[in-house]
Amino acid sequence: MVKLRLKRTGSKKNANYRIVAADSKDRRDGSFIELIGTYQPLKESNKYNINEELALKWLSKGAMPTDTVRSIFSQVGIMEKFHNNKRK
Repeated sequence: MVKLRLKRTGSKKNANYRIVAADSKDRRDGSFIELIGTYQPLKESNKYNINEELALKWLSKGAMPTDTVRSIFSQVGIMEKFHNNKRK
């Protein structure tokens, strides 16, 4: 099963995350299938840099986002677009 989840990068006390599509059995910081975007929680503005096409592609293929990734996608508006496309 493919999950959309966060992969931690950055140094100690300076966390940055990559939003990736990865096999659910792989480690958190292990291998991944495709890079979808980045999340920088310590920045004031432009925290998110997400490729919407890739995110929608993986959601339509049945990839399950983790709770945190689902929250990020909702803030950016990707989940709304996914549900609207699903209705059509």
